[in-house]
Amino acid sequence: MRTTGNATGLSDARIYERHADELIRFATGIVGACDAADVLSTAMVNALSSRSWPHVADKRAYLYRCVLNAARSAQRSGSRRRVRELRVVHRDDPAVPETSPEVLDAVKGLSSRQRAVIFLTYWEDLDVAAVAHLLDLSEGSVKQHLARARVHLRRKLDD
Repeated sequence: MRTTGNATGLSDARIYERHADELIRFATGIVGACDAADVLSTAMVNALSSRSWPHVADKRAYLYRCVLNAARSAQRSGSRRRVRELRVVHRDDPAVPETSPEVLDAVKGLSSRQRAVIFLTYWEDLDVAAVAHLLDLSEGSVKQHLARARVHLRRKLDD
């Protein structure tokens, strides 16, 4: 990581140290514990190598968005890999349920954005405005993602 100063006066290493714990929790909430460290690493590399990084005013919010983008990319890659694996074992149904507790299973059915919004709202106890700021979404969009996620979870858990 770069150790040069930036607009906030903090080195990149210090910015990482300051936010690493919350970002790993966020990544874990989206992709699970097994992939969270990889997602955070990818997000940090992408953020720090971006040309816009030195000019970013809110580094924390930018890092949250980078983690979300890396998580979405990892999920897409994982989905493609699972489809290939299922073809190899001659299963035609890519929606074969994984063995897991029902709540985790229900959460896995949410989109990356819905998971991110649910995680920040319920696990990090952030209000709609704070979630919107971190993810660079409008408050209305956050409310919409929350509402859709709640409907999905309610439907899955009531079955």
